[in-house]
Amino acid sequence: MIDLTPALLAQLHAAAFSDSRAWSVDEMQALLSSPPIFAVGTMRGFAMGRVIVDEAELLTIAVHPDQQGNGIGRRVLTLFEDKARSRGARLAFLEVAEDNRPARALYASAGWTESGRRIGYYARQTGCAVDAIMLAKHLP
Repeated sequence: MIDLTPALLAQLHAAAFSDSRAWSVDEMQALLSSPPIFAVGTMRGFAMGRVIVDEAELLTIAVHPDQQGNGIGRRVLTLFEDKARSRGARLAFLEVAEDNRPARALYASAGWTESGRRIGYYARQTGCAVDAIMLAKHLP
């Protein structure tokens, strides 16, 4: 496994989310300094989450655009779920932009189900806000 440095995470996040504000190196460092937070992945993609008691939250998942469609997203999602389970999580949550069809298809195929919606949650550089679809999954 590689060392997922804050710089690498910020670089991948910026590449994957070019239509919104990327997380900075300092933000990645601050997140990773919190004991409940963890990151798993490769040089081409990662997932970052946290576990508190028996609940996990997927904070972000990012795959470099040149590598999307190659199964990396599925691999890092599985790594996230496994790591969350190993930390005692039994239920996981995430939010995904309504217009992110590839991610929504990935989550649906991995057994995540819709649990709610946040209207206008994601800001876009175009000025239009996009709803967040909230998803949940039991981690037996």
